[in-house]
Amino acid sequence: MGATDAFRPDPARSGPAPYEPGSLLDLLSVATAVLDQEGRIVLWSPQAEELFGWTPAEALGRHAARLLVDDEHRAEVLGLFAKVMSGGAWAGSFPAVRKDGTTRMLEFRNMRLEDKDGGVYALGMATDQDLLRDVERDLALSLRLVAQSPIGLAVLDTDLRYVMVNPALERMHRLSAEGHLGKRVHDVLPVRDAEGIEAAMRKVLATGTPLLDQFVVGRMADPAVGERARLVSYYRLEDPAGREMGLATSVVDVTERHRAATEARRRLALIADASVLIGTTLDLDQTARELAGVVVPGLADVAAVDVLDTVLSGAAAPGRKQAAVFRALAVASSGATEAVRAADPPGEIARYDADRLVARCVNTGRPVHLPRVTPEDLPRIARDEEAAGLLGRAGLHSYMAVPLIARGEVLGALDLKRTRNPEPFGEDDVVLAGELAARAAVCIDNARWYQRERATALTLQRDLLPQEPQSPPGLEIAYRYQPAGAAGQVGGDWFDVIPQDGAQSALVVGDVMGSGINAAAAMGQLRTAARTLSGLGLDPAQVLRHLDRTASGLDQTIATCVYAVYDPQRAECRVANAGHLPPVLVRPGRRPTLLDLPTGAPLGVGGVPFESVGTPLAPGDQLVFYTDGLVETRDEAIDARLEVLVGLLDGPPLDLESTCDLLLRELREDNDQDDVALLIARVRPNARAVE
Repeated sequence: MGATDAFRPDPARSGPAPYEPGSLLDLLSVATAVLDQEGRIVLWSPQAEELFGWTPAEALGRHAARLLVDDEHRAEVLGLFAKVMSGGAWAGSFPAVRKDGTTRMLEFRNMRLEDKDGGVYALGMATDQDLLRDVERDLALSLRLVAQSPIGLAVLDTDLRYVMVNPALERMHRLSAEGHLGKRVHDVLPVRDAEGIEAAMRKVLATGTPLLDQFVVGRMADPAVGERARLVSYYRLEDPAGREMGLATSVVDVTERHRAATEARRRLALIADASVLIGTTLDLDQTARELAGVVVPGLADVAAVDVLDTVLSGAAAPGRKQAAVFRALAVASSGATEAVRAADPPGEIARYDADRLVARCVNTGRPVHLPRVTPEDLPRIARDEEAAGLLGRAGLHSYMAVPLIARGEVLGALDLKRTRNPEPFGEDDVVLAGELAARAAVCIDNARWYQRERATALTLQRDLLPQEPQSPPGLEIAYRYQPAGAAGQVGGDWFDVIPQDGAQSALVVGDVMGSGINAAAAMGQLRTAARTLSGLGLDPAQVLRHLDRTASGLDQTIATCVYAVYDPQRAECRVANAGHLPPVLVRPGRRPTLLDLPTGAPLGVGGVPFESVGTPLAPGDQLVFYTDGLVETRDEAIDARLEVLVGLLDGPPLDLESTCDLLLRELREDNDQDDVALLIARVRPNARAVE
């Protein structure tokens, strides 16, 4: 085996990889030379040739001091050489002369060598001082940055095991450097996706392409730290020759930023929910329930919405230091808790003395915020001693009351409690609750005013409708008036039964378009006009012409109306229609039919003629008059609904009251957005005998 073969790598044997240039030593280009006892050069490295410029043939056998040192420093160098040869060592910087005559400051390391025969030599190693200082400076800077950086830094080997972590990463992970070394990511951090993290690391090792700012959420080794959010970047480490050395990772803790962003999203979601879910109706209680439902559990564990009783009654509001009387509207909780029992049940009246926090809230119009509730605070929160005990057992630890203010008036309070959520209410929660309360207060105020207006209109309408009209000669009658449901508005539907001279009777059903007090008032005027015109004994078409002129003078009032006059002597009913749905004629033993009438134009259009149609009526025949609120829906054609009406009237014979109940029950079950007037008239068996 030749000498060169001894250093040739054996593929069958494990061991160090073959040498490839590019290490730190290559970068420093350390020159080495060996001197004998006389100071002559006996060994000369290629790096020495590169550094000094002398080839081995030119340097070997010559005195180093004469070749490499100028006259000024030669004596000093010889003294240092003697020190080394006597067993010492010397390290330091010294100016050396190159072959081209230039002088370069070099960093030296010198020591004595001995061979097996006792021969003594001097080994000298040198490198360029400027280059060495640059490397030292870079290294010192790197070490200082790594040690003092607020960013967590780590180096992992090619097996993805930690080989270095800086103090910042130790603090982030709550784990010492020794606890990291030699371990994998999943050993140090119980994150949910440790395998995914290591897969990303391997990809960086394989491709050399860094992965920047990967968002990772996980728990630390110390369970008390809880879940943390971090931005992690991965970089492949390479030596100067481009060889893969491992992986560097930088970690920035963004937990607080993540929490703040999460909290901001939660708040925005609550506000968005409030915009959509609060105020879907003009029902006061429903609006309060919607507000309580939005804030639980996103903001509070228990929420109560209470309105000042003075707001509903129209009395004067309490003063700044007076007791507050509330009407409870809604209570919501995130689960079963005794704190719900401490709240006032919806619909009940509760009085809170001026020293109670919720009373202070409405008296001052400002939020009351207790981040941490103490046992001494409970009596100031609860309505009485029993309620205070319930709150204490429920674990109430944070409390807030926010006034409901709309159009400058304090309407009530939103009462919020935390019993399960361990975090206390913060200032941001107070701002959020105030925003939600302000939005809800406007809806509550709208519902309150609507409730008042609706009650007024409904009272007006009921007063304007006939009060238990008597059955006219020859007819049995039954009637119903049903206002719109809780979410609807009072309309202008009406009916009337008007006795006339000669045993005749007028039957009227009408519907003023629109809703509210204006519609009810217009209805009252038209009904009064109809009763007055009825006393003149006019034909139905003539009555509608006069009513049309009356409606035209009522500020854009439009109404539909069916006016009929029954004459028992002639066994006939004359009917005229002004844009209204046709009555249903029900004859015993026959299928009910819609009266075939000229539709006519609604009252208030003006200038359109009306026509009367005579219909014979025999004993037992019925006429069913109604307004569109009985049959119209948003998702079904009116013809189909009229068929349903006719089908219901085609059933087994019923008394008139039962027929009214049947129609309202079957046709209004899921259709109460409009009011309805219903009038049924049936010819008595002895109608012809009426004089």
